[in-house]
Amino acid sequence: MQRPSSIAITCALHLLPVAAVAQDPYPAEASRSHPDRVYWGDTHLHSALSGDAFRFNTRLGPEEAYRFARGEEVTSTTGQRAKLRRPLDFIVVADHGNNIGAALSRYRLTEEPGFAKTSLGRIWKRALAALQKDPELDQDALLTGNLLPAHRPRQISVRDPKFRHSVWNQITAAADRHNDPGTFTAFIGYEWTPSRELGTSDHRIVIFRDDASHADQVLPFTSFDSAQPEDLWAYLGDYEAKTGGAVLSITHNPNLTSGGAFSLSDSYGEPLTAQRAQVRARWEPVVEVTQIKGDSETHPFLSPNDEFADYETWNGWAGRKSTARGNDKIQFEYARSALKLGLGLKADLGVNPFKVGMIGSTDSHTALAGVEEANYWGKMAIAEPSAKRMLSAGPSTNWEAGAAGYAAVWATENTRDAIFAALKRREVYATTGPRMTVRFFGGWNYSPGDADSHDPAKLGYSKGVPMGGDLTHGPSGKSPNFLIRAVKDPDGANLDRLQVIKGWRDSEGKLHETVRNVAFSDDRNLASNEPVGSTVDIPNASFTNAIGDPELSTVWQDPDFDAAEHAFYYVRVLEIPTPRWTAHDAKNYGLKDLPDEIPMVIQERAYTSPIWYVPE
Repeated sequence: MQRPSSIAITCALHLLPVAAVAQDPYPAEASRSHPDRVYWGDTHLHSALSGDAFRFNTRLGPEEAYRFARGEEVTSTTGQRAKLRRPLDFIVVADHGNNIGAALSRYRLTEEPGFAKTSLGRIWKRALAALQKDPELDQDALLTGNLLPAHRPRQISVRDPKFRHSVWNQITAAADRHNDPGTFTAFIGYEWTPSRELGTSDHRIVIFRDDASHADQVLPFTSFDSAQPEDLWAYLGDYEAKTGGAVLSITHNPNLTSGGAFSLSDSYGEPLTAQRAQVRARWEPVVEVTQIKGDSETHPFLSPNDEFADYETWNGWAGRKSTARGNDKIQFEYARSALKLGLGLKADLGVNPFKVGMIGSTDSHTALAGVEEANYWGKMAIAEPSAKRMLSAGPSTNWEAGAAGYAAVWATENTRDAIFAALKRREVYATTGPRMTVRFFGGWNYSPGDADSHDPAKLGYSKGVPMGGDLTHGPSGKSPNFLIRAVKDPDGANLDRLQVIKGWRDSEGKLHETVRNVAFSDDRNLASNEPVGSTVDIPNASFTNAIGDPELSTVWQDPDFDAAEHAFYYVRVLEIPTPRWTAHDAKNYGLKDLPDEIPMVIQERAYTSPIWYVPE
């Protein structure tokens, strides 16, 4: 695809000399006053302002989304009482930028007579009138009413600036209204949603650090503006230059990007350059590795020797059972593979564009960020709890959907500034729903006794770097060691094991990975790799903590370290087996004789952001 000259000029404004690339060493100020608490949130939640959510019946807006996330009880679209067992600490209501608010506004205009008298209603009526009078505007607006049932109001893509500003101003005002520094953080954000080809979901979540006084100076950049991520990143640079604010983007569920998420080419099909790699590294510090539409840590095809690789695996948009996608694309869709590819690009270009931390989020389109197995509210409103949802038609609404995940952030306080800074420095981790606490540090001088310290964080920061950081300046003849501690979710299951996943590039340029068990529960022998067992009672959707440990900690040293080789390390924490949401549904609704293919047991987990070893 030929790059238009105007876009090339726009992007070039935000390219820096390669020599100016910063590798984001862990900031000294964070180590002087280290983050002492983990905060839990969802960076990818949709409400009825998203056209697809509305199309599948969601009627809850941002207001209900914030209230639910804060721990209040709300009434779901299907009329059920919905409440989190524990509130979240932060959230991003990230409705699709394309057509944002259009479907809901049209619906309200026809169903709520009073809406026509509001400022937004008046603007919407004028936009509709313009669409009906101007054939060219109507064509440009891309009528998409055929996507809706005949009895529903048609959805219209509206590019009327007054309408868009009015909706965006209400979105930013709602976030500011619910943002309560120190108690609850509501970020302003949206989803950039291009669809360049069928089966591709190479989307980004855009998160603003700032309040409405900054965010209201722009409109969301959408695929109507450009479907190229390079142009999105240019927009982010323009925003920061114009407002003095800060913004970032997050690639969401890369497992369904048809090889686009971590491609070695840019969006025009040209090989990555150092400048292109640098721009991506600047704007995308983390990746969403687990959510309702499957897990994106790794794939059994990519990691055949990893016994835990096949976790909530989707093989394409058709779900778990799809075989339509070629294996040649899979390596560009999973985080572990991307981390390895990044090491190769670092050697070839001098820049690692895939130096990303890991988070989870929901991608719920119900306005309800509830993904615990016993409190799973589904992907769409039509998939809210019911006796029918498990056997419904679509993989996003039937048993193939997974109840995942959340983003865990180590920050100094629960504020926009502190959580945004943690995302930027990658001191974050992903979980598939449980809220286990995980610390991960790398250094050269940890001792075995450090694992038993009452304050591992103090030792971790004083002797090394946390997850998301770089290990450098290794003493001659020494290999790095890692301080790891994980504590179970207070309301959840015991832990099974700690694993360190290592990836490296050898002297011949080949990329490798290995999975090491570094701590087992129940005093099991590491060498034996004995399974933890299971206490799950499927008919009663229950388990006991008679196996596993509430806490696991260790100091592990890499026995195969080569000081000349670039490498990364991250931790995977596994719980003992527990009932999957499908088992809870089967019990709650008395479902019998379900197909054997439906999994009823799950082994939930956490993935930390990596620590990178960088040779001198």
